[in-house]
Amino acid sequence: MSEQVHSRRETDLPARLQEGSRAPAQTSATVQSERRGCPFHELREKLRRVGLRPTRQRVSLGWLLFAKGDRHVSAEMLYEEATRARVPVSLATVYNTLHQFTQAGLLRELAVDGSKTYFDTNLSDHHHFFVEGEDKMMDIPGPSITVGDLPTPPEGMEIARVDVVVRLRRKD
Repeated sequence: MSEQVHSRRETDLPARLQEGSRAPAQTSATVQSERRGCPFHELREKLRRVGLRPTRQRVSLGWLLFAKGDRHVSAEMLYEEATRARVPVSLATVYNTLHQFTQAGLLRELAVDGSKTYFDTNLSDHHHFFVEGEDKMMDIPGPSITVGDLPTPPEGMEIARVDVVVRLRRKD
């Protein structure tokens, strides 16, 4: 394999996912040792553990979401990233995948203004800053906010979590 083709396979997400494994037949032990530490294999296993079939589109979108660490994305932002990465996916599929990942516990959904929704890859208990006019979400560090005096939930209900969004704007 030429160095140029090898380099393209390492950096071109769609090509790597579409080409799959075309290596000569290998023993099961060899394949298992090569898969350990492979981000695509780990992502596929993560999807299987939460009950989602690791389709090409889910793996591609999951790679874009989770490979960059903790982040906040809207469906539109992820769709733009997928388009730039040449992942063949529709905006509707991006929305569906984000909601499936949220229901499976892989993402946290944050509604802002009722018309804008962000998805957070950081599942820890934390709150957010929202920069108005820039449509940017940022984590508020750890125990910076304490929430007390919560109302008693109606009978048969319990509080799942409290999301605090502190809105920011640039000074004039």
